Amino acid sequence: MAGEILVVRCGIVPYEEARELQRQLAARRQRDEIPDVLLLIEHPPVYTRGRRSQPEELPMGAEWYEAQGIEVRDTDRGGLVTYHGPGQLVAYPIVDLGAYGDDVHIYVRGLERVMIEALGEAGVPAETIEGLTGVWVPRRRDENRSIQAEIGPSAVGEARKIGSIGLHVSRGVTTHGLAINVNNDLQPFEWIVPCGIEGVAMTSLSRELGAEQDLGAFADTLVAAYARVFDREPVAVEHGALLQTSG
Repeated sequence: MAGEILVVRCGIVPYEEARELQRQLAARRQRDEIPDVLLLIEHPPVYTRGRRSQPEELPMGAEWYEAQGIEVRDTDRGGLVTYHGPGQLVAYPIVDLGAYGDDVHIYVRGLERVMIEALGEAGVPAETIEGLTGVWVPRRRDENRSIQAEIGPSAVGEARKIGSIGLHVSRGVTTHGLAINVNNDLQPFEWIVPCGIEGVAMTSLSRELGAEQDLGAFADTLVAAYARVFDREPVAVEHGALLQTSG
């Protein structure tokens, strides 16, 4: 029987508020008071720095970015600097890894498969690149050829990054998660070194398909892909109801 996962659509939530919610839910998950939870969120404009981030990833300096209306926040997730903003779908799975093979690397590979399946259903082919985390769209000249065939085992080449992953694991429970560019402004990525990769081109679902996309409908597709890949049974829960039970 598939394990249950509560799916919560949170809307636009400030980054620090979302972090606090994750902390509360992770503590309850560690005590086995709640089942796994999948938070679906958009954030106001914010740059987040992972545990391995270096100052040169934000070359303009924090004050310059904040003057553009973009917060800069440190975080305990893995990975380097990235950008979140309205129109980007962020999914935070608060899950006990024991039911997922108890291996964070295998779980990350599963999250990449979730993104690839969801993007494929939306009409955008995506793949992974060996040695890098996240998912990428191949160059347009020959979409039938794989990224690996085009650019080798570890180079970025002309591939465009569309989805990112950064996790934190404490006492066997995950926080943070994945982000897929759907309709968000891509300009802020050009002001940083996203994910520590010099010269990387970022893209979005709307850019690849040439029209704005229904973020809610794509969230449905992502949840369905997560359920298939990890054999979970998604159960929709209202944001308010979850907050009432998370204190």
